[in-house]
Amino acid sequence: MNTLNFNIKIVFVLYSLLFSFIGNAQQLDVFINEALRNSPEIQKFELQYKIASEKVNEVNTLPNTELGIGYFISEPETRTGAQQFKISAKQMIPWFGSITARENYVNALADAKYEDIAIAKRKLAAAVSQSYYDLYALKAKQQVLAKNIALLETYETLALTYVETGKASAVDVLRLQIRQNELEQSRQVLTQFYEAEQTKFNKLLNRNKSTKVIVIDKLIIPAKNSLPNTENLVLHPELIKYDRLFQSVEQSELLNQKDKKPMIGFGLDYIAVNERPDMNFSDNGKDVIMPMVSLSIPIFNKKNKSQTTQNNLRLQEVAYQKQERQNILETALDKANHKRIAARISYNTQAKNLKQAKDAEEILIKSYETGVIDFNDVLDIQELQLKFEINQIESVLSFYTETIIINYLTN
Repeated sequence: MNTLNFNIKIVFVLYSLLFSFIGNAQQLDVFINEALRNSPEIQKFELQYKIASEKVNEVNTLPNTELGIGYFISEPETRTGAQQFKISAKQMIPWFGSITARENYVNALADAKYEDIAIAKRKLAAAVSQSYYDLYALKAKQQVLAKNIALLETYETLALTYVETGKASAVDVLRLQIRQNELEQSRQVLTQFYEAEQTKFNKLLNRNKSTKVIVIDKLIIPAKNSLPNTENLVLHPELIKYDRLFQSVEQSELLNQKDKKPMIGFGLDYIAVNERPDMNFSDNGKDVIMPMVSLSIPIFNKKNKSQTTQNNLRLQEVAYQKQERQNILETALDKANHKRIAARISYNTQAKNLKQAKDAEEILIKSYETGVIDFNDVLDIQELQLKFEINQIESVLSFYTETIIINYLTN
């Protein structure tokens, strides 16, 4: 029967930890979604993308139509009469496919700009998560300090009793009080840090800085390590952006090749002619209408050759930039994975140390029952317990900080 009760307690604890972990993830997701909705930075990048996309309409146009009008001050006489004025119109048309090439180039630039939105969203989610876990760590440290202060107050009462019976000195009481003062100072400092971090968190969500943030009470390290999916790294928007830039340079070169082609122009000249007086013939005063076709030929195309050379160099540059960035991301992923494992090792070590420190504390309590207690040992044990508990919190924070990096790189 005792074994059954013990197993039931174990199951209850495990489920409690599981629901705590799931609850934390859900709560954090709510904060992240709120930040993504309200972030002025995300809205900025979305507007930049819309501007880049709108440029497609800007380039989907023909060159300006040329209109001209001239008046003959000295009217030239022709067989059909004197010319009065001339009106001309001309429209140049780019070579076939030039406008499409321009649209493809602008679309490629817009696609590269779109990846900035994806990158910004990942970075914002990481920043919100980091701030949330920092708040948790600050809150947890305050709770640990408050617990230790209460413990020291108990020991102070005990020491005062011993002073009355002559088994302790006033110095022991003063040492306990000094230690309480130090812990209270640390707790108040952490309170200020918490307020500052809460402001940071609220501003990431673009809301009032004084909004109270509800942080999970207990954060645990999962029982098993989940290996990061390194295959997803190649799909990271920081790397995809270089693919988009590569495509934009390719489209730039296609556009450059189109710019090397001639432009065809169609035009029309109209000349107004006065009738010749005192003459009567069929074409007297007949106006002149003259259709025209023209070619704009880039004979001196050194500019286009230079542009081709530049584009080839840019393609190499983008390829090297992508490889460099991929190396950096792979290194960061591997480092985060190993640091997360190290955080788990540290957490387990601190748990063992903390258990041993509590065992030592129990020995001290039993010493009290026999009438022998050394308050220097009390302070030493209390300081060790505090150290181990703080280190545990730091290990949890480190674990989730590295998890944030892994999620940024692989999700």
